[in-house]
Amino acid sequence: MARLVQFDQFGGPEVLTLREVEAIAPQAGEVRIRVDAIGLNRAEIMFREGSYFDHPTFPSTLGYEAAGVVDAVGEGVDGLTEGDPVAVVPAFLQSRYGTYGDHVVVPAAAVVPRPADVDPVSAAAVWMAYVTAYGPLAESGHVQPGDHVLLTAASSSVGQAAIQIALRIGAIPIATTRTADKKQRLLDAGAAHVIVTDDEDLPARVKEITGGEGVRLAFDPVAGPGVETIALAVAPGGHLVVYGTLDRRTTPLPNAASYPALSTSTYTLFEITLNPERLRRAVAFVNSGLATGAFTPVVDRTFDLTEIAEAHRYMEASGHVGKIVVTVDHEAAR
Repeated sequence: MARLVQFDQFGGPEVLTLREVEAIAPQAGEVRIRVDAIGLNRAEIMFREGSYFDHPTFPSTLGYEAAGVVDAVGEGVDGLTEGDPVAVVPAFLQSRYGTYGDHVVVPAAAVVPRPADVDPVSAAAVWMAYVTAYGPLAESGHVQPGDHVLLTAASSSVGQAAIQIALRIGAIPIATTRTADKKQRLLDAGAAHVIVTDDEDLPARVKEITGGEGVRLAFDPVAGPGVETIALAVAPGGHLVVYGTLDRRTTPLPNAASYPALSTSTYTLFEITLNPERLRRAVAFVNSGLATGAFTPVVDRTFDLTEIAEAHRYMEASGHVGKIVVTVDHEAAR
C-alpha cells in the first residue's frame, strides 16, 4: 500500500485528502520513488483551484517535485536502479503524474541523480526554482557579468534561486518586494539592492541604481498590468521575461512609442525540462553550483505529509521566503 494526496473537486486546501491506496507498479519508461521530501509550488495551488493550463481528471493527485530513492524500475529504463538517491524534475503534466505521496510513479526522464551530500529536503527545493531561473539568466545569453537584472517577487523560491544564479554569472541582482517586511532577508540572500514597491517608484529607483541605464533583464512571475511599469526599468535593447501569472488580469504588451526598444517574451521551465539536451545542460549547471556551494536552496519551512492542507494554506498566505517542503515520515506510517 501507499499514501497519496488526492482531491475530487476544485477548491481550497481543504479538498486535499491523504488516502491509502494500492501501490502502483511502474510501467515502461517509468520509475517508482520512495519519497522522503516534496517541494511545493504555486502551480499546484492553481491546479487544485482549476486555474492552471492543465486540468485534472478526478480523483487527481498533484505535485511536480520530490526527493527520495528509487523503489522500482519499469521496463526499458536505463541508468536508474533500485536504491538510487534521486530527485524529480518538473517534466510531466500533473494530470498524468504527481509527487504528493510516500510512493509515487513518475517518468524516468523526469528523474535526476541526487548528489550524496544533498539531503532530501534540499533536493526537493532545487529543480523547479533553479531550472526556471537558469533558462533566461544563464542559458539565453541575455545576462553578462556586470549586468543589472531585476527580479520581481524575489522572495519566492525562484526569486531566491535567481539571485544566486545572477551572482554566479557575475551579474548584479536587484530584488523587489511589495512591503518592507522581507527587505533584509532579500539583502541577506545576496540581493545587491532591494526595492520596496509599495513605498518606492520602481523605474526611478532602477535608473538611480544603474546610473540611468536600466536593467539588461527583468524576470517577472506576476504579469498583469504591472509589466508596463517593469518595462520602464529595462535598458534599451534589454529583455523582459514573464514566467508566471500571479496577477491573473490581462498582461499588456508595452507600447513601442512609450518604452525603450526591448524584447518581451514569456517562458516556462518546460522549454528546458521536456528537451533532453537542454535539461542535460541545466542539470550540469545546477549540480555544479550545488557542489561548489554557490547554490544553496532556501527552505522557509517544512510540514509533514499529514499536514498537506496546512502547507498549502501557508503557501497561499505568501509570507514565506524561499521554498516550502513537505517531509514524509515512513516509520510513523507503519
